[in-house]
Amino acid sequence: RTFCFLHELEYLYKSNLIKGGDLSNAIVVVDRVVSEDELDELAAMLGKPKVSVKKEGILNNVDLRHKNEPARHKLLDLVGDLALVGRPLKGQILAARPGHAANVAFAKRIKKKMLEDRTSAVPVYDPAREPVMDINRIMQVLPHRYPFLLLDKVIHLDSQMVTAVKNITMNEPFFQGHFPGNPVMPGVLQIEAMAQTGGILVMNTVPDPENYWQYFLGIENARFR
Repeated sequence: RTFCFLHELEYLYKSNLIKGGDLSNAIVVVDRVVSEDELDELAAMLGKPKVSVKKEGILNNVDLRHKNEPARHKLLDLVGDLALVGRPLKGQILAARPGHAANVAFAKRIKKKMLEDRTSAVPVYDPAREPVMDINRIMQVLPHRYPFLLLDKVIHLDSQMVTAVKNITMNEPFFQGHFPGNPVMPGVLQIEAMAQTGGILVMNTVPDPENYWQYFLGIENARFR
């Protein structure tokens, strides 16, 4: 449920911003001392026979589901707004009086930083530089062989990321039919090349990769453009 402070209520009402609001579906927090005359005016404004202040500091006709319900509301707002980042977040977030505007601005800053880090982490390809793994080492790790071995060398490999290279030439057998006079590497083979690259990353976590087989089990939300 939404909530607001009493000092905001009259302004919101006169601005036609709470036409769908009612004391039965919104929490009004009383943040100042209110006279009986003001309560009568408030009752008339809301079309209620009478309103009063409960001991919890909220207007009547509604019970708090939890004693910290407004704080829970703010927490859910924060979780929903940070979902705009588009990636799971691992960390501790401390928020003081958060609101949608501040939450969204924070989410944008996180996403911008993530994009900057991802861009800066892309290895620079230097053909003259010694690869991390040449084709002979790749064949020791992957069981694939010609014509289905779609990697030629690995230029970067750590515990989190791998970058590999496939040299495409007109001698590729699939260009005979895909397409004559208009060579296009099939999208499914591009995905297979990425899967084999992922296999290199996975096999980097075991001491004896030659004793393992990697299987490409599935992919979701793939689209060729």
